[in-house]
Amino acid sequence: MQSKNRIFDDAARLAGGALGTLAGMRREIEALVRQQFATFLDGMELVSREEFEAVKAMAAKARSEQERLEARIDELQAALAAKKSPPRAASRARKPRASGKKAAKS
Repeated sequence: MQSKNRIFDDAARLAGGALGTLAGMRREIEALVRQQFATFLDGMELVSREEFEAVKAMAAKARSEQERLEARIDELQAALAAKKSPPRAASRARKPRASGKKAAKS
């Protein structure tokens, strides 16, 4: 009877050792895969989330500033156009009639 118990004890120790070895191999494989993945990502030159958010905020600020400046330019152009164009009644009064001159020559 004791010989059967010994066989079971040896088998249990062997299975326990094999499980320990497999768990160790699993940890080593996971570490290796993580290291390779990190190396792959570093080679792609990706930006971090913080850098992305900072650039995104800068772009939003630049866009709002551009829109503000475009509105200001439109205002200035409208003011300049209003200043340059003479009133319609005054421009008509200054123009001589072409048909009167032609009738006098004939």
